Amino acid sequence: MFDSANFKHRVGKAAYQREEARLREQLLNAQFDLHQQRGFPVLILIAGVEGAGKGETVNLLNEWMDPRHIHTHAFSEPSDEERERPANWRFWRALPPKGEIGIFFGAWHTLPIIRRVLGKIDEGEFSTAIGEIRRLEQMLCDEGVLLLKYWFHLSRDQQKKRLKALERDPEQSWRVTDTEWQYFDLYDRFIKICDPFLRRTSTGEAPWIVVPGAEPRYRALTVGRHLLAAIRERLDQPAPKLLADKTPPLPAPADRINLISSLTLDQPMTRPKYKTELEKWQGRLNRLSRDPRFKELSVVVVFEGNDSAGKGGAIRRVTGALDARCYGTVSVAAPTEEERAHPYLWRFWRQLPRHGRFAFFDRSWYGRVLVERIEGFCSEADWMRAYDEINDFEDALIRHGSVVVKFWLAISKQEQLKRFNERKAIPFKRFKITDEDWRNRKKWDVYEQAVCDMVDRTSTATAPWTLVEANNKLFARIKVLKTLCGALEQALDRVDRPKKAKRP
Repeated sequence: MFDSANFKHRVGKAAYQREEARLREQLLNAQFDLHQQRGFPVLILIAGVEGAGKGETVNLLNEWMDPRHIHTHAFSEPSDEERERPANWRFWRALPPKGEIGIFFGAWHTLPIIRRVLGKIDEGEFSTAIGEIRRLEQMLCDEGVLLLKYWFHLSRDQQKKRLKALERDPEQSWRVTDTEWQYFDLYDRFIKICDPFLRRTSTGEAPWIVVPGAEPRYRALTVGRHLLAAIRERLDQPAPKLLADKTPPLPAPADRINLISSLTLDQPMTRPKYKTELEKWQGRLNRLSRDPRFKELSVVVVFEGNDSAGKGGAIRRVTGALDARCYGTVSVAAPTEEERAHPYLWRFWRQLPRHGRFAFFDRSWYGRVLVERIEGFCSEADWMRAYDEINDFEDALIRHGSVVVKFWLAISKQEQLKRFNERKAIPFKRFKITDEDWRNRKKWDVYEQAVCDMVDRTSTATAPWTLVEANNKLFARIKVLKTLCGALEQALDRVDRPKKAKRP
């Protein structure tokens, strides 16, 4: 990619001043329209060789446009808080909302490249990272993000000349450190790694734009023109048609996989036995949470199920065994305006726990393939691709050391009706029953098929679904506790036991 770039362009001062004034006005107008429409976010990735003008260009964009609606993030080595989450956590939570522009100065591509150049990862690990980057960027584009990627480049001679010029300037010398010269010594290896990397991560939806960095005026106009054209092209596209308000038809009976109907939903559990079992498994879970090895793990627990299946009661019996300082409960409702302005998984990435902590999700990211699918809140393409996106998301959690446990609490249609009527009759339970619950009940068969599809496509070896027979709440609570303890025990066994300190 670098061989095709022309590094000898020059722009005269007078010509630059004329075009800068016009370009700045047009960028401000485009930014204003973007903010007014709030139809999509713009995410700009800034990357490239040292000394090629990346920082100057970022400052110039903030000068040319309204900085109130530009969010610039410079990413270096992860902090302790960031290292305790998956690698992309810090990027996800910094994503700009619809109508705003985000600039990432160094992003998900930076560390894989540096680690490959320095020999800290091999070619196989580097290829895996490239695959993850492509899937991440594809997801962002599918969610409507206008992703623009600029690679600022210099030849080896140009980079050396640029670094020396900065060193000689008292006001600019701070920009050149030992790290810049270390990377300069590795220039040839960087190019050998970066050229194929750019080719493999340059896609139709998010191509890399190579910007010659030697001449400041040409560099600035190149980025400004491309940014303006990209935003204006997206703004001028016709608005997508609204989704039809109808329930998708069920597939033919021969194609259906009904895992739920095979369950025996009525399971025995007496109250005396329940009390004994509850004390036993809560005590076991508490001891596991205090194991020294648990500090190297985090636990993400998903509770899904039929309305009134007992998710809240099961969560309370689990949290009752834990120190309140080591867990958080996330109750997922309809997304807020802020959440709707970001990609679908954004609000869940933000809630991920640090090491040594639990996060309990009372409903979760599976809403996209359940309620959003059934109620027509997203397109068929959106919920169909969500299965792979969810699997990627959970795989990232597991590779980072999280234990992912997923429960579907299932009750019969008759048991649900019984519980609905009880909630209507008991004053302190009336808040639990809504008109929406009754509407969902009318679509029982459609929801059941969506659940079966969900389990079939997202139950993986590392993050399987546990189907909980929940007609008997007592049985369901104990099964949840036992399953969670078993998953945590297996995870702790995979962690090296801490070495005992020698006695003095």
